[in-house]
Amino acid sequence: MLFNSLQFILFFLAFFFILFSIPANTRKYWLLIASCYFYMVFKPVYLLILLAVILIDFFAGKKIEHSKKNKLIWLILSLVSNIGILVFYKYYNFLNENISILLNLFDTQNPIPALEIILPIGLSFHTFQAMSYTIEVYRGKQPAERNIFTYALYVLYFPQLVAGPIERPQNLIHQFKTRIAFNYDNITKGLFRISLGLFKKVVIADRLAMFTDPVFNDLSSSNGISVLVATIFFAFEIYCDFSGYTDIAIGLSNMMGISLIENFKNPYTSKSINEFWSRWHISLSTWFRDYLYIPLGGNRTSYARWMLNIFIVFALSGLWHGASWNFIIWGLLHGSMIIIEKLLAKINFKFKIPTVIKLLFTFSFACFAWLFFRIKELDDVFIAFNHLLNFDFSESLPKVFNNIELIFAFLLIIILLITEKYIKRYFIRRKSMLILTTFSIFLLCYLFGEFYFKQFIYFQF
Repeated sequence: MLFNSLQFILFFLAFFFILFSIPANTRKYWLLIASCYFYMVFKPVYLLILLAVILIDFFAGKKIEHSKKNKLIWLILSLVSNIGILVFYKYYNFLNENISILLNLFDTQNPIPALEIILPIGLSFHTFQAMSYTIEVYRGKQPAERNIFTYALYVLYFPQLVAGPIERPQNLIHQFKTRIAFNYDNITKGLFRISLGLFKKVVIADRLAMFTDPVFNDLSSSNGISVLVATIFFAFEIYCDFSGYTDIAIGLSNMMGISLIENFKNPYTSKSINEFWSRWHISLSTWFRDYLYIPLGGNRTSYARWMLNIFIVFALSGLWHGASWNFIIWGLLHGSMIIIEKLLAKINFKFKIPTVIKLLFTFSFACFAWLFFRIKELDDVFIAFNHLLNFDFSESLPKVFNNIELIFAFLLIIILLITEKYIKRYFIRRKSMLILTTFSIFLLCYLFGEFYFKQFIYFQF
């Protein structure tokens, strides 16, 4: 059930009306029922996987809190259960394929068969969210939850269930224990945030996809200028698609008086890749920082070990996004650049690099790395590189690049870069403008949106 579909609008209207028509002490349970239904629309049987994980983690959390000698064992049991399910559904065939390639080098057949496995939507997101609960209970930063329905809601909460942000238990669980109350200000703020997210998705991201998809799906027929434009457009497509989902999730939650963490802070205005990762997919980057990078020793170790820690974190971050070597390479590229930036920062340059150069370099590197993210086959990535290296200004754009649509797409990107930093802060503070602005943005979505119901990119992760 996509946020940008009529089906979801009807679902949410019915859910919201019932939510504030029933007694306040039952609203949490209605929210849980609606969340189960929301996930079952995609594939009902996969709800059983989530319920199994919920049961394991719920009881493991209680055992971790009360055990003195065996708390680590219960934590490991919880983590192995979560990671095991994730590895099976997402990485089984990838691992099996690479084992086959390795065995073939020794003229040996792989006896393990490949399986037809459909990846449950959002599995990486709710797996990491569930793991953060038992880890925080183990660290003593979160009390074990006593009500299994409250914990189930923490894992199944539908606004951020399939594409985040990845919440920590300290932020979300206690909000489910307070009574969900009708509040006019929350609803207006929520609708405003939803309108922004919908605009990013249907007006910008889905419009840019009309340019990027034909190029990346047929690279052999493309040329340098079309690949260059598609590369720049994809950077903004994936940003508007993913941050648009987050805006809608935050807006839906606001309407219920529930606060979710911010997941993006204008990443394309970053002056370094290190800064980029403090602004892009913040809930994932902080997850890896707190639960992997720091436990590995972080930067409080030798240079060699510190670099290894960076490579491990970014390799796994890439692998988190997909079971393919191109995602791992994408992660390692970012990790390598962060190491280079840190080492260069220790050199005392006699000149200062202009800010605009830093901005352009960071954005260019991010675009370059996105090619490994967007293009599935590594051979096709090198075809794209070849087109870019042989770039010629005399080349013409393909017919799919309608001139008016192309100019409009660039104009939308410029408007996004100029306004996004200030629009949320300014209009939420000016309540008199909030309703009019929200209505205007929804109207723009209706007039200029591309309503072919393209799935959110991060649903596949």
